[in-house]
Amino acid sequence: MPADLEPMIVRLTEEWDELVDLCDGLSDDEWATPTELPGWTVKDCISHIVGIELMLLGEAAPDVDVSHLPHLAGDPINASLEAWVEARRGTPGADVLSELRSVSIRRVAALRRLSAEEWDAVGFSPVGQVPYRTFMEVRVFDCWMHEQDIRRALGRSGHLEGDVVEVALGRIVGALGFVVGKRAGAPDGSSVVVDVVGPSERSIAVVVDGRASVVDAIPDQPTARIRLGLEVLAALGGGRRDGDAAIAAGDVELLGDVDLARRVVRSLPFTP
Repeated sequence: MPADLEPMIVRLTEEWDELVDLCDGLSDDEWATPTELPGWTVKDCISHIVGIELMLLGEAAPDVDVSHLPHLAGDPINASLEAWVEARRGTPGADVLSELRSVSIRRVAALRRLSAEEWDAVGFSPVGQVPYRTFMEVRVFDCWMHEQDIRRALGRSGHLEGDVVEVALGRIVGALGFVVGKRAGAPDGSSVVVDVVGPSERSIAVVVDGRASVVDAIPDQPTARIRLGLEVLAALGGGRRDGDAAIAAGDVELLGDVDLARRVVRSLPFTP
């Protein structure tokens, strides 16, 4: 791709290619493997991504009944998104993957037609009114999260470092101030460090000084410290795993003020 191409086009293309490579050649049983998302199989994750991208191309959601699905729990937003998934439940996984190939080509073409002003324009997104570029960062994050859903379901760990992962991690890091300060109720003057171990290793510090904020400098003696791998962090942040269960399984290490650290881990889910 051209060196001056909008970075989010490159990241989306990389992530869609990763999904195609991951799912190419799956058996019918593998496509039907349940994920940690209620009611969704591996194929349903791809159907969801296809549906969102078709929606962004201006296509109307399929007219299908989803009222019988218990995991929607009367949520109208998720019900509208579920229609894309439900409409493909009888479609072979390989055909849904072919749809992803074709819709990604169309989406890249549409994105490349956008002007700089359109990329900067503030509008609707799942995270509120933000520039369109930020909306596409959220799309990269969402697609990577569903890739990880598929990988966990199939036992195929991977794609834990690189440019796409940096975008996804940026979305997670951006939520940590809210998680630590608002949800976990960390007191003023406290600090929490999250150590991500393994691929994409780093330490992320949140300091509460009137409000909780992510800071560059890592405190020498933080109030609480949490150590975990990126796969675990993504699963917890997406509400795919229970925090206490992850701690009990030894997948999360708590140091310092263990009570505060535990509250933070319990509070990590920030995506629906």
